[in-house]
Amino acid sequence: MQRVALWVTYEGTNFSGYQVQPNSRTVQEEIERALSRIHKGEQIRIHSSGRTDTGVHARGQVVHFDSPLAIPADRWPKALNACLPDDIHILEATYVALDFHSRYHAVKKEYHYRVLLRKEGDVFRRNVTHHVSYPVSVKKMQEAAQALIGTFDFSSFCAANTSVVDKVRTLFALTIEQDRDELVFKLVGNGFLYNMVRIIVGTLLEIGAGKRASEELAAILLAKDRTKAGKTAPGNGLFLWKVSYETPIFSENY
Repeated sequence: MQRVALWVTYEGTNFSGYQVQPNSRTVQEEIERALSRIHKGEQIRIHSSGRTDTGVHARGQVVHFDSPLAIPADRWPKALNACLPDDIHILEATYVALDFHSRYHAVKKEYHYRVLLRKEGDVFRRNVTHHVSYPVSVKKMQEAAQALIGTFDFSSFCAANTSVVDKVRTLFALTIEQDRDELVFKLVGNGFLYNMVRIIVGTLLEIGAGKRASEELAAILLAKDRTKAGKTAPGNGLFLWKVSYETPIFSENY
């Protein structure tokens, strides 16, 4: 038995999230179905670095599974992609130690959130950006975002229906970059709470639109109260960009 790690990308529009759910199309279900075909009907369970919600995309999801097959690492992507739908693609595979875990051994995660700044929407980007038709101040959002850098209790930026008790996380970086008519929010942390990125983005957009003062963000953080923060931004603008481990497991392109 060997443990295989996969670098997985997917366009999340037509998925009800990552995790298997009854009567719903999910990323986990599609990958496990492909693995079952390769293993002649045997059920193979995969484990991911984290779950993504309905409509959320991944450029750098990591999953692992155990297999008795002696397939060269560089052959796994070709074999799996032949069995997968067009909105999931395996970029790379590697053999890892049997005690490796894609979720529990992750030391850093990076998410990107794309916002389309146009009066009118764009039919070609509607599934991969959050359309904002009103003007926002990028400078105000950039200044406010600095209040979230560090180790804090992020309860104010966590969905109320989570069962997680410890809501302390470390945010290493939060940048906002403009590329023509798009904003890209880039967040890097040691882990993220349920809807944390989307709530942070939603709150910053309210600051950028002048609905909140920049100084409010620090107070919202200290309140540890979800009702004090802004609306949760939609899932379609969110990308799980990269998951890092103490020792890199994929090529330099990851």
